[in-house]
Amino acid sequence: MKKTSLLQEEKNSTILFLWLFYAVFFVYEIFYYNLFPAFPWIDVDARDSEWFDFMFVKYGVIIALIPLSIYLIKTGKAEPLKYIVFFCYFLTNVISDILYYKDSTLTYTSGNMVELVMILFSPIFVNKKFTYFITGGLLLKYILVGLFIQDPLVLFPISIMFVLSFISFLLLHRFLNYIKALKYSYDEQLEGIVKGVIAILELKDPYTRGHSERVAAYAMNMAEATGKFKPSELNNFYYACLLHDIGKVNIPDSILTKSGRLTDEEYDIIKTHPVVGAEAIREVEGIADNIDVIYHHHERWDGKGYPDGLAGDDIPFLARITAVADAFDAMTSSRSYRPALQLEEAHQRILDGQGSQFDPQLIEIFRQIYPEWMKISKIYSKGMDMRGGKKHENSQTK
Repeated sequence: MKKTSLLQEEKNSTILFLWLFYAVFFVYEIFYYNLFPAFPWIDVDARDSEWFDFMFVKYGVIIALIPLSIYLIKTGKAEPLKYIVFFCYFLTNVISDILYYKDSTLTYTSGNMVELVMILFSPIFVNKKFTYFITGGLLLKYILVGLFIQDPLVLFPISIMFVLSFISFLLLHRFLNYIKALKYSYDEQLEGIVKGVIAILELKDPYTRGHSERVAAYAMNMAEATGKFKPSELNNFYYACLLHDIGKVNIPDSILTKSGRLTDEEYDIIKTHPVVGAEAIREVEGIADNIDVIYHHHERWDGKGYPDGLAGDDIPFLARITAVADAFDAMTSSRSYRPALQLEEAHQRILDGQGSQFDPQLIEIFRQIYPEWMKISKIYSKGMDMRGGKKHENSQTK
């Protein structure tokens, strides 16, 4: 859902950008070169030069972008379109300016409204990379033109571009700060709701008290150790880890807290909790993107797990990480049917499961980060919330 929403916003921003670009481009070009050709800064003799011939090429390229734009927008590939439009405009405009002034007796002037629109409206994409692209491209244009025509007056539009770029980045900075504040507030509310739901689960099964947060801490530590993810990508994974056992609210207390061995029928009921949990969060924005973590955290590398009996790389990667974290904490926690194992014994059992229960590569990482897991276990045994401060720090830096 979140991905769809972002794609829609990108599409809307691109459409607005294109309307502004083409409206200003055509109105400005007609006004500047045709309605008022006798301005003192316009070389009337240029109409007989190669510059005039190139202008048809320039218009042809810009007009040809219209059907391409429609195609990319309709096929959901609007993201690169703004870069394509700017690059084509940049390239044709550099050539046009050089051809216009290279043999002209006029000094360099620039009053291009299209460039003003591009640089001032680039923040609508809330994208630093694109704003840098626009600013750098326009400054490069004036530098290249200045080098070819050897006119120091090019420094004037460069100074104007610096001022406009500052305004553009100021607007972008405000947009980003506002979005960051909203996201921080959203994360705070989401975490509170998730922990409230976990508290309800722990009321059903006191033996699992703290289990979800410890699993999330172990899993986050391993995910970071893989080096495959940015901190911002792991935020929603954290919430999914907290809710990995949420489906157990649907399991009768008599089974969940049974002190003896489960019957086959009772175990079959226990095995429904990943499916129930995944269904419960399917429509929850911010967590549903990691629904596989909840649905597949009991799959095994050898295919003997549940609910789907997936094996090897068919198991989603983050679910494989959660499986290791869940098994380690389950072994080191007291349950209604057995006391907690010592950390070293649980450590050895995890190693023994390499290639059978667990992803072999993840177990190699587990060997390296096990000392950190020991620290996490000790921190939580003292009743401290390790993830709380860390999450807030990530939220501030994203």
